[in-house]
Amino acid sequence: MKTFLTTIACTLLLAACNKPAPTETVESLLANPERLKEVRAQCKADHDKAGDALCNRASEATRRRFMGSGTPYTPTPPFAATPASSPKE
Repeated sequence: MKTFLTTIACTLLLAACNKPAPTETVESLLANPERLKEVRAQCKADHDKAGDALCNRASEATRRRFMGSGTPYTPTPPFAATPASSPKE
C-alpha cells in the first residue's frame, strides 16, 4: 500500500512539473510581428517540426496583416441608377 501511494505521489508530482506548451494564436502573432517572423522562418525551414497548426496560424496572421480586416472593396457604380422622371407640365 505504501508503495502504491508513493507511486501515485511521484506521478502527480511529475505531472505538475510539466509546463504546457505555449500556444500561439493568430491574434498574439498579429500583436508581435517579430514572433510572427520567427514562426514563419521556422515553418519555412522545417514545416514538419513546427506543425501544421502553428504554420496555419502564422499564415492566417500574415494574411490578415497584408489584407487587413477582410472587408472587401466594393466601389459604388460610376452612375447611380436613377428612375426616369416624367416631364413636368
